[in-house]
Order: sequence, then structure tokens, then C-alpha cells
Amino acid sequence: MLDALKIDRARAAAVARVVLAAIALVWFLFFQKAMFSPPTYVAALYLVCAVALLVQARLPRGVFGLLALVADIVCLLVSAGFGGERLLWFGSIFLLFVLGEALVFFGVTEVALVTAVAAAFCIALPSLPLGPLLKTIVVAGALANGAAVYKRHMTARAAELETRAAEAEQDAEKARENERQRIASDFHDGPLQSFISLQMRLEILKKLLERDFEAGMEELLGLQTLAVTQVRDLRMFLNAMRPVDVDGANFVATARRTAESFQKESGIPVTFISSSGPVGLPPEMTAEALQMIREALHNVQKHAAATRVAVSLEKSANGLEISIEDNGHGFAFSGTYSLEELELLRLGPASLKRRARSLNADMQLESRPGRGTGLKVRIPLQ
Repeated sequence: MLDALKIDRARAAAVARVVLAAIALVWFLFFQKAMFSPPTYVAALYLVCAVALLVQARLPRGVFGLLALVADIVCLLVSAGFGGERLLWFGSIFLLFVLGEALVFFGVTEVALVTAVAAAFCIALPSLPLGPLLKTIVVAGALANGAAVYKRHMTARAAELETRAAEAEQDAEKARENERQRIASDFHDGPLQSFISLQMRLEILKKLLERDFEAGMEELLGLQTLAVTQVRDLRMFLNAMRPVDVDGANFVATARRTAESFQKESGIPVTFISSSGPVGLPPEMTAEALQMIREALHNVQKHAAATRVAVSLEKSANGLEISIEDNGHGFAFSGTYSLEELELLRLGPASLKRRARSLNADMQLESRPGRGTGLKVRIPLQ
């Protein structure tokens, strides 16, 4: 779209050039004493060049564009120098055209060059009545040069914003890819494994029913229990996929509602401890922090076999600390690890580590095999 706009501007400039060249040629042919004087030949040659430029309809760039600009300056000087007082109005119009061309299609250097050459021409020929034209050159040149400087500034600003937009798009695409990987991993470890187990047990049930009906019925009851568990896990999985619903800017209220929803769906008692005041997290960090709480609780239900969970939020002068404790199985490893150590040793939930990095937060994971797990995340508020 921008290229089409530039081409339309170039075509309009080419049409204006042809009109100005035709006016100059008519003037030198019919309003000068010598019909076939050198200025007449210059105007005729300029008209031919102007028509050729109009036919080509190219953007005035590079050497081609500079040659066209030089031709415009030459014709401007010829018109101003040999047109007499009666053609000063035309010289002023021609000057505005050349300055506008340099401003639109070129930059500060070209605009300054047009202004300097035209002013030098008027000053170098004091015998010609070019005083009014010189004033026009000074005023219009100053305005055009100011506009050219502003255009250069805005062009650089636009390029900077375009670079930032491209970087933001790359970050968004990376975030989407990470989220897709997390969803695929969660689905593989959760619902998919349950369905695979169900399929295998159905095969076992089929063989049991053929040999021992009573044993087959017992297996069928076990499958029914498994199906109930799968429905519950799948519901939890779908809830984890939904966008975080933030209650205004109240992070604490939304986190409390998340814990209550988890307790209702999982049947695991949750103790929630926090003050009721605002924590001051930006909206984008609020959503990410709430998602971390949801994922941590989802992991407790899916892997820990815990009978109770404690969630606490504590705000300090430097940040917000989120703590989640359970009394489940814990991880296979034992000890307390920082985020850097977890990444180096490739331990702990990958999605929680990614979210901690995105929040520029410190994360600490304490595993007590057979006695539970403790997760602490410290989010800076500056």
C-alpha cells in the first residue's frame, strides 16, 4: 500500500513537471523577442525529458532521481534568469515544485542543495530582477529544510517502532510456541496417558469376561472408577487452559478464588493465607502469576497424591512471594534448588520455570520425598 502511494506521488510529480515544462516552452516561444533562443532549446529538451519521465512512471531514486532533480534545478534557473519580471510568478511556482520534490522523494541534503543553488544563482546575478524570487527562496527553503529534518526524525522513529513491533511479534510467536509445547506436554502426561490406560484395561476386561465373568465384573468396576478419574482430570486440564479471569486488579481475590475452585474440583483441602490489600502487579504479570498458581495446583492433583495444600501470598517492599506447600509424594530428588540449579540439572516442572523466567522472578523448589513439596516464587515489583 505504501509503495502504491509512493508511485501515485511520483506520477503526480511527473504530470506537474510536464505542465511546468510546457508553460516554460510556450513562454519562450511566444513571449520572448528571440523565438529560438538557447532558453527555448533548454525548455524544449526539458519538456522531452519530462514526458519520458511521465511515461516511465518510476520512483525518483538513486542516480536516476538525482538526474531528474538536477534537470528541474536547471530549468528553474533558466526560467528565473531569462524569463524576465513577467515570469517571476512562474519561477516561484517552479521553486516550490522542486523543493516539494526534494522533500518528498529525497532528504535534507537534497532540499538544502536546491535552496543553496537557487539562492546562489539569484545572488550571483544582481543585474537581473530576482529580488522577490530570492525572498521566496529564503522563506520556502527554510520551511522545506525544517520539514526535511522533521521528516528524517519521524522516518527514524518509524523504523525504530517497526523494529520494536517485529521484535514483539517474534516474542509473541515464541510465547505461543512455548504455550503449545506446554499444552502438548500436559495433554500427553495427563488425559492421553489415562486414555491409553483405559484402552489397555478394556483389552484385559475382554479376555477376563471370556474366562472369568466375576473377575471381569470387578475389572469393570475398576474401569468405572478410572473413567470418573479421567473425567475429573480432563475437567481440570480444560480449566487450566482457560484464560485467567482477573477480578479487576485484585490479584489476591482471584488467587483465592482459584484455590477454592481447585479444592472444590479435586477434593483436596486448601489453606489460603494472604492480606486483602492490592499487591501492585501489572496486568500482564498478574495473569502470568495466576497461571503459575493454577499450574502448580494442577501438578499437585496430578502427581503428588497430597491430602492438603497451603497457598500463601506475602507482599514485601521489594516484591511478592508466592508459596505453595503440599504433603504429597514429593519429587524423586531431594533438597532445595534455585531456578538456575533446576535448569542446569533439568529438574522440576518446565512450564513453571518458563513462567518464572518471563516474570524475572526467583524460584525455589524444595522436594521432600514421601513428605511433600514446597514451591516459592519471588516476583519483583519495581
